[in-house]
Amino acid sequence: MIANGLTDNEAFARLRLIRSQNIGPITFRQLLGRFGSAIKAIEALPELAARGKGRAITLADPKKIENEIEKSLSIDAQLIFLGSDDYPTLLSQMESAPACLIVRGNKDLLQKPMVAIVGARNASAAACRFARTLSYDLKEKGFTVVSGLARGIDTAVHMGAGGGGTAAVIAGGINIVYPPENADLQNDLADKDIVITEETYGTKPIARHFPNRNRIIAGLSMGTVVVEAAPKSGSLITARLSGELGREVMAIPGSPLDPRSRGCNQLIRDGANLVQSADDIAELLTNFTGQVSDGKWQSVSAIQEDWSEDSKAMPDESDRNNLIALLGMTFVSVDELVRQSSLSAANVQMILLELELAGRLERGAGAKVRIVN
Repeated sequence: MIANGLTDNEAFARLRLIRSQNIGPITFRQLLGRFGSAIKAIEALPELAARGKGRAITLADPKKIENEIEKSLSIDAQLIFLGSDDYPTLLSQMESAPACLIVRGNKDLLQKPMVAIVGARNASAAACRFARTLSYDLKEKGFTVVSGLARGIDTAVHMGAGGGGTAAVIAGGINIVYPPENADLQNDLADKDIVITEETYGTKPIARHFPNRNRIIAGLSMGTVVVEAAPKSGSLITARLSGELGREVMAIPGSPLDPRSRGCNQLIRDGANLVQSADDIAELLTNFTGQVSDGKWQSVSAIQEDWSEDSKAMPDESDRNNLIALLGMTFVSVDELVRQSSLSAANVQMILLELELAGRLERGAGAKVRIVN
């Protein structure tokens, strides 16, 4: 079996769908919402792309998908698809939730309350020691501690909570070790904890993968703690994403004389919670009864696009031309397009889907889109 809760044919089709040209996490979610299965979505792709009047869509090579699945399973990796019971609830609530997580290790850790701890790669020795102690204390309180397996703070976090209390989100393929000096640590985490990625087997981590990794870290977690971070660092991106998701943003204060503390101090100045211990963090993430809060993060359907039978009617050419006329090189919100076009939300989403599959649409942050050719 490739994945729990799915036939092998559907699991294969879902992986092929997300690995195909012009299909990202948002498009994947919409296609499954519209067609009900990846098998049916793949059948419909050529016609949808043709309506977008761009280049023909290139589907992922089935042999490459077979190879990816075979190699992943050979190292005891597991595939967890959006919509399955194993998929982390909080992560599924992100609009851009990964269509498929490839994991090694203990999947049960994904069902525990999770908190992210991130920070500088060139962190001070004191900050690393503090992060290691903090993560251990959170593990003892029943949290899974999430970080990115980078040098510095991330490494300290995984060492502190290792042995049944941490999740490492990596920016390369599940079989790729990065940084090289963390080879033993990554293998230990795969044995006793959990290692997570959305990247294809064998993918080497490059710069554009790290923001994608950061969104997973933020999406998994009830809140994000920043220990040390310079302004404009990747850790602050994770904190910003956490705030945009309505999760708690927390920071450890530091000396104003240390540039590595400026990012944390800036977060606190801008409204982040000042925390100094695992007790502070647990207090923020628990309710008055002392139980981990769940009221703000109710479980939702992972495939929740509103495609009623009436809304599945295809827009006509006039509707398509009118909407395209509203698009330009500047990003505009999908809600604004619905208002100005007088089309139903379902028809607007379908036209945007056709344009994206044809390579004519780019999606930006905050549910915004723009035409690209």
